[in-house]
Parts: sequence; C-alpha cells; structure tokens
Amino acid sequence: MITNPKNFHDPYSALRVPDFRRYVISNFLLIFANQMVSTTIGWELYEKTGRALDLGLTGLSTVLPFFLFALLGGNVADRFNRRIVIVLATAAYSLALVGLALTSAYQNHIPLFRIQVFLCLFLGGACNAFYIPAKQALLRQLVPRRDLLNAVTWGSTSFQLAAVTGPAVCGLLIGRFPYFWIYGNAVIFEAIFIAVLLSLNLNETNDKKAPISLESLVEGGKFVWNTKPILATITLDLFAVLLGGCTALLPIFVKDILHSGPETLGWLRAAPSFGAFLMALLMAGTPMKKPGLTLLWAVSGFGAATIVFGLSTNLWLSLVMMFVIGGLDEISVILRGTLVQVMTPDRLLGRVQSVNFLFIYSSNELGAFESGVTAHLLGILMGPVAGTVTAVVLGGMGSIGIVWLVSRLWPQVANLKSLQTKS
Repeated sequence: MITNPKNFHDPYSALRVPDFRRYVISNFLLIFANQMVSTTIGWELYEKTGRALDLGLTGLSTVLPFFLFALLGGNVADRFNRRIVIVLATAAYSLALVGLALTSAYQNHIPLFRIQVFLCLFLGGACNAFYIPAKQALLRQLVPRRDLLNAVTWGSTSFQLAAVTGPAVCGLLIGRFPYFWIYGNAVIFEAIFIAVLLSLNLNETNDKKAPISLESLVEGGKFVWNTKPILATITLDLFAVLLGGCTALLPIFVKDILHSGPETLGWLRAAPSFGAFLMALLMAGTPMKKPGLTLLWAVSGFGAATIVFGLSTNLWLSLVMMFVIGGLDEISVILRGTLVQVMTPDRLLGRVQSVNFLFIYSSNELGAFESGVTAHLLGILMGPVAGTVTAVVLGGMGSIGIVWLVSRLWPQVANLKSLQTKS
C-alpha cells in the first residue's frame, strides 16, 4: 500500500524535538504548582472573610498590573533575550509566593491580612506582564515553524493536565497541611523551571531588535487591529469568558449550594482542565477542517454549559458541566494561540503576545472580578445564593450573545481554513 507523505499528519511532531519535550515537562510542573496556589488563595480568603467580593478582588489584583505593564513587557520580549526575561520574571514571581507564604503563616499578627494577599497578587501580576509575552514568543525558538500548531496543542495539553492535577491534589492537601506549606513548595517548582530553561538549546532569531519607543509600544496593537482573524478570535474569547466565567465563585457553590468541602472544590476546579486536556489530545491527533465554524459552535456550547452549571444543585451534574466548559474553551485557546504564532512576524511576536494575553487576562481575571461584584450586588437584592446563581446564568447567556455578535461583525471567522503551516 502506497501512502502520500503530503497527507501524513504526525500528532507527535513537536514532541520529537528533545528540548521541547524538556520544556513541556518543566512547564507542567510550574503550572501544577501555580494551580495549587490559586486554588488555595480562593479557599483561604473565603474561609476567613466569607465575602464574594474578596474572590472578585483576587482577579482584579492580578489583572491590574498586567494592564499597566503588558505593552512594556511585550516590547522587552522583542528587544532583549527572551530566556533571560523569563528567568528574571520567574524569580520575581517566586518572591510573591514567599510573600503569600509569610502572610498566611503570620496572619494572626498581620492586621490587614486581605491587603497583604492582594499586594502579593499584584506583584505576581506585574511579573506575568513580562513573563508571559516572552514565554509565548520563545516557542518559535524551540520547534520548526511547520510544527507550531502541534507545539501549541501539546503545550496547552501539558497546561491542562497540570490544571487538572494541581487543584485535585490541592483539594486533598487543604486541611491536612498549613496553607503556607503549599505556597512555599510552589517556589521549588519555580526553581526547577528556571534550571531547565537555562539548559535549553534555542534557535536564534535574525530579526532586527527595534529600540523601545512610544511607537513600538503600540505596534503590536496595530497589528492585531489590522489582522481581522486574530482580532475576531481574541474578541470572542475575551467577552465570552469575561461574561461566562464562574471559577472565582466556586467556593460559594461548594460551601453554600453543594454543601461540601475543599476536596469538592479541588475536583470542580480540575474538571474544566480535564475536559480541556482530553480535547487537546483529540485536536493533536485530528486535523481540523473548519476551525472557524467549530470555534463559534464551541463558544456557544460554553455559554450553554455555564447556564446549566449555574442552575445545578447536583454535584455530578456540576462536575459534568465544568468538564464540558473546559473542553469547549480549549478549542478557542488552541485556535487563537496558533493564529497568533503563524500570522505574526517574529520581530512583533512578543508585543502581539502581550496584546493577546492582555485580552486573555482581561477575560479570566476581570471575569473573576465581574463575577464577584455581580454576585455581591445581586446578593444584596436576592440573597447571597440566589445572587450567585443569577450572576452565573446571566453570564452564560451573555457568552451566547457574543457569538452572535462576532459572527455578524466578522463573518470571515466562520470561513477560516486549516491553520497548518509549512516550514
């Protein structure tokens, strides 16, 4: 039997690059630790304050510094050695983790416990403004251009696997170990990531390094604005997740609606990532013929599953809906990430990634803030539980509405073709 090599799809092409394999493994450990940290912060704050607003403020504390420094971070990623930028940002992020550990350990001696937590989150968000653009732009220096789609998919797969196991393990550890123990151990994983990153053999780029200027600060935004497929997919993800995100409110659902404990919180936080992990494996092994149309249907399903989750009072139904939410959201993550990688020139990649993740941070962290504030305000009128449920249901409905709006504004999204690139 004769096979046609042009039609051959290698689902493991990026993983055949040794340095990319090592990067993926170390990145898994890093995200595993950070997922445990974010799960612990939410549970510890709600346990001590019982306020939905505080859960929302954790998102605001993280996203605000990203807004302030993201464009500068993208310029730094395009101007300086990206590996060094990542190392320095990761080291600074470790200091924020140490601050969280000390705040938790000595909370009885700290009069403004909540403020200290928010300040540590602010520092972590500032570090991410430099870390994320450089890290995302580094991908091109690890694999050939033809393997970028596969690399994005496997990178997302490792992220989602860590996002499954991190909260699940954290749910088992909370109550058995002090909170500061979880924060402190995360620092070890940050150090492992730095060590692996320094050992990688990276392909050098030949693009001219432009100096940082006011013009260069906005150049990435101009590119996104003029590249309609990227603009449309980023906008779709921004508003769908901004309105439909419910992760920040999970401690309320666990304690006051499902009447359970931290183990349940761990599983509910892990369920979306488990769905995303399986979806990423499916996408790695199966080329997508109509990515744009698939994206629109996926975000619509995301909104519908959010509505069902908000109305659910059954643990198993809630778990299934969170699983579905994660799987459908992963389609958007991979398609958007691949579009940015294959359509952006290397000289702009850091700046475009900063704009891309500015939108992502807006959707995730501002979505957490929006959910917390909406639940708080509706809770004043309807009661805490009813307000939380109504906030989530309205958010899911809003996500579906955004799909309709984007399909009207940018009809070319539905006609997007294969994203596979050549070397």
